Order: sequence, then structure tokens, then C-alpha cells
Amino acid sequence: MKFMKLGSKPDAFQSDGADVRYVVSDLATDVVVHVGEVKFYLHKFPLLSKSSKLQRLVLKATEEATDEVRIDDLPGGAKSFEICAKFCYRMVVTLSPHNVVAARCAAEYLEMTEDMEKGNLIFKIEVFINSSILRSWKDSIIVLQSTKALSPWSEELKVVGRCIDAVASKTSVDPANVTWSYSHNSKKGGTCAEIVELAGKPSIAPKDWWVEDLCELDVDLYKRVMVAIKSKGRMSPELIGEALKAYAVRWLPDSYDALVAEDYMRRNQCLVETIIWLLPSDKSSGCSCRFLLKLLKVAILVGGGEHVKEELIRRISFQLHKATVKDLLLPATSPNDGTYDVRLVHNLVQRFVARTVLSHNGGFIEKSDEKMIELNFEQESTLSVAELVDGYLSEVASDQDLSLSMFVELATAVPEAARPVHDSLYYAVDAYLKEHPDINKSDKKKIYSLVDVKKLSTDASMHATQNDRLPLRLVVQVLFFQQLRAGPSKELALIDNGEHACTRPMQDQCDPCERRIPKHPDSLNKQVTSLSARESQHHRISEHRGGRNSFKDQIGGILLQSRPRRIFDKLWSSKGQAEHGGKGSETSGSSQSPPMSAKPAEVKPSPLPPLRNRRYSVS
Repeated sequence: MKFMKLGSKPDAFQSDGADVRYVVSDLATDVVVHVGEVKFYLHKFPLLSKSSKLQRLVLKATEEATDEVRIDDLPGGAKSFEICAKFCYRMVVTLSPHNVVAARCAAEYLEMTEDMEKGNLIFKIEVFINSSILRSWKDSIIVLQSTKALSPWSEELKVVGRCIDAVASKTSVDPANVTWSYSHNSKKGGTCAEIVELAGKPSIAPKDWWVEDLCELDVDLYKRVMVAIKSKGRMSPELIGEALKAYAVRWLPDSYDALVAEDYMRRNQCLVETIIWLLPSDKSSGCSCRFLLKLLKVAILVGGGEHVKEELIRRISFQLHKATVKDLLLPATSPNDGTYDVRLVHNLVQRFVARTVLSHNGGFIEKSDEKMIELNFEQESTLSVAELVDGYLSEVASDQDLSLSMFVELATAVPEAARPVHDSLYYAVDAYLKEHPDINKSDKKKIYSLVDVKKLSTDASMHATQNDRLPLRLVVQVLFFQQLRAGPSKELALIDNGEHACTRPMQDQCDPCERRIPKHPDSLNKQVTSLSARESQHHRISEHRGGRNSFKDQIGGILLQSRPRRIFDKLWSSKGQAEHGGKGSETSGSSQSPPMSAKPAEVKPSPLPPLRNRRYSVS
């Protein structure tokens, strides 16, 4: 920190209480200067020789037959007047970055110019500012911060502008040429320590060496400094974004209560709006998606303007694929919307998908009744957003106020082709059904239709087969496609008394089976329902076949629990009994055919022995 000493005589100012200051001298004082609430008992000659303003005030007081002069609007108050008075008495006075602006403004008010005396106070302060203050990084910031309390004088004297330009110029210096002290936030320890660069010991400063020191500025001054830095065009958007993030962390409170406190609501709102206004012009870089979402959350809580939210939403939509589920848990603005603002997230997803359509030329076209979406499968960002949406749906499904329509709209906002696997979507649907057990049948059907059972993994399929919240027809579909996936690596052998075998690779059956199985197999549901009375008889038959391979062995060793096992046992038992009674030793197809009704003209069954003589094995 730089200092400047003026004068040579010892300091003779003394106090008599908190509001009286006087000069110890052999000569009696002849003027009393009132500066605010403080009285200064001084001598006319030293003051009038250097201040044109005091000359006029004393002359006016003399005409009014009084020795008292009142100054109520002096910038800096009594402290700055004492500096000027000591300079008039040629007493020692020390100027520093903390008091130099107040002294400069007071000297300007008192008109202590070169016209009154060569080397007057204004001249000496200007020399100190230009030769020392503006050349020092930290002193410039201290002086700049002190100008706020002295506005508009500091503005008119261009102290603010000069400090801003000095600070902005130093941030653009090559880090290898930084030789002054600065504060830098340690990435590991998270502490801010002062680093002093010593001559003879060169050390390259980090690119963001200036970020922490600027965080000490008030928001309006910080805004002006950042505008000056950006206008020079030498700072990357990433560094600008890092500086804004550091400033937000420095001044935005962590707790919800402090954020929305009435005394600080307006300040926090102004802070958020300023940071958003300073964001880099490049919307796809500079600031992380997490930081932007945090700003959006704060803007919602402090009641930020719609234009502020709109700007953040537009920026977030450019990098939504980088967000996490936790980042998207934005508070709802209306109590009727539930805990989280799902509609806002839906808006973000829609914008992301629309931007993807406009910016990429893909090889896949998905057609629907309302729109055509072009999706580039090589873009991992689209797949990431689909996973993000499914994870978000799982998280907000527990909200009792989340409507089914909003759940479905968000789930379908992502193109179907962006979900190669439906596991996460299935778990989200299951979570919603668990928390909303009272929805009607038509709504359940609507939410069931979101999940494509053909895109469920083995683990998700196993979970679905044990899920009592799912309808029977959906469980049957899951079991069937589970069976199809288990077959490609094996051949299914149907052996008749060890003499006749009909083998057919499972892979060859997948395509025709997929074409023949209905999306909603009503016929299967009716078959299963009609066989409930025969369950006890079926169990006796199963016990009689104790030495034979079970059905779970046929589907690749996947262990099915009681519910799905009973379903398939009923189906196979029903088909075997019906066909044995109607056609003797013929059945309706191989053991890997889908459990559904088929017209004889469409499906040509292979001749097999009666059900009671049939044995199954998987090679």
C-alpha cells in the first residue's frame, strides 16, 4: 500500500470530547468552523491563504458580525476537513488509498487550487493518485471502493473512471508480467491468500489472478469494471464466467432464509440481475450449466424479472445435456404447481430439442401427428438429455401435486429415438404409480403406454414381472420379450420321446414373433383369466412332472418368481389341453411362439406330441 506524507510541522490538533477539535497554539483562535456536528477552533490566516471557499465564507461571517462558519455539505465530513486544515497549517498529514479520495473531494470543495498557492493540496493529491495509486493493483481497487460514499464528487473529478480504467488494463496484462501483489483463491484449500511477486523471483501468475480481488467491489462498481474488461476484448468468455461465478459465491447467501430476507431481497435481486447482464455474449460457453441453473433458482426465489429468467432459460437450453437432476430441482413459483417447477423444465427440454433439430442434420426422422423431429444419433447430448429427463421424472414423481398430464408431457418431450433403453423411464413411471395409487384406469393406461417393454433391460424386466402395480397384459409382454432375448445364444429343442426333435434357433423366431404379438394382448389376458379355476389342477400336473425341466430353465436360466411363473404355466397348460382335445397330437406352434391366439391360415403349427407326453430341454 502506498502512502504520501505532506507537511513538516508536528500535529497540534487535539480533541475536547467527540465533537470539538482545536489547535494548540500561543495565538488565540479567531474562527470557528462547524463541519456537521464537529466544531473546529482555528486561525483565519492559514486557512484563507489556501482556500478560496473559506475566504468567501469568513468574509460573509465577518459582515454578519460573527466568527462562526458552517459547512454542512463537505464531502468526507469532519475527517476530510481535518486533513485539509492540517495541510493549511503545514502540519504532517498522511495520505493513503483509504483517505485520498475524501481529501481530494474536500480540497475541490474548498477550492484549494494553484490559483491560491503553488503546490496546493489539489495538485499534490493528483500527483499521488497518478504516480502511485493508479499504478498499484490493490490500491486502485481500494480507492475505487471508497469512491462510492463520495459520489457525485468522485464521478465529477473522474476518480472513478480513472480507477476503473487502471484496473481493467491490469487484468489484460500477460500473467507472466504480473509483478504486483494479488489475492488468489486456492483451488485445494479454498482459502484466499495474498501473493506477493518479488523482483528477482519470477513467478507466472494464473490466468484468473485478478478474480478474487474484484470480488471486494460493490455490485455497481463491479459491473462497470467488468464492462470495461469485456470491452477491451482480451478476456476469454471462460474467464469472464469464472469471475462472475466467484462474485456470486462471494455475495449470494447460502441459506434460503438469508436469500429471501426482506432487508436483503432487493440487494440480492439486483445482484442476480447484474450477473446475468454481464454473462458472456457466447451463450454456449463461458458459464457452466450448473451455475446458470443456480442463478435461475435464485432469480425465482428473489422475484427476478421475466426478462432475466428468459435470458437464463435461453442460455441453459444450449447446454442442458450438461446438467444434473439435482440442478433441475427448481422451486415452483405457484403453490398450485407443487414443489418443483416441472413446467419450466419442460420448457427447457422443448427448447433444447428444437435447437437440436435446427442445428444438426441427422439420419433419423420420427413422425407424429403434430410434428416431425429430426434427430442425429451421433449427438450424445440428445441421449444425455433423455437420461436427464427420466432421472428428473423419478425424482419429482413423489410430488403429490404433480399432474399426470405434466408427467406425460415431459416424458414425451424427448424424441422416442433418444431412448434406446427404457429402464429409467420405467422406474419413473413406477415411482409415479406408487405415489399416486388413486388415478383412474384410463390414466393408468396412458402412463403405461410410455414404456416400451422391448427396450427394458434384464434387470428392469425382472423388476416388472414382480411389480403388482403393472397390469397383467404388460407383465405378459415383458415376459415374452424377456424370453426372446434369452434365446439367441441357444437353440431350443423340442424332443418327442427321445426320437423326434424340432430345433429352431431363437433368433430366427424373433422377427415373426414381434410382428404377431399385439401391443395390448387382450386375447392373452382373457386366456389367463379364464384359467383361474384350473390352477389347482395345473399344480397337480406340475408336481407329476417333477423330474422335467421347468419353464424358467427354458428362458436361459432367468429365475421367475411365483406370479410370472404361474402366468406362463397357465398359458402353456391351457394351450396344450385345448389343442389336445381339438386336434389330437397337434399343438399351435413351437414352445417359443408368443402366447396369443392366431388364425390357422396365418400360422402353420408344427406337429408335436400331446402335452402330457411333451418334454422340454434347452441345449
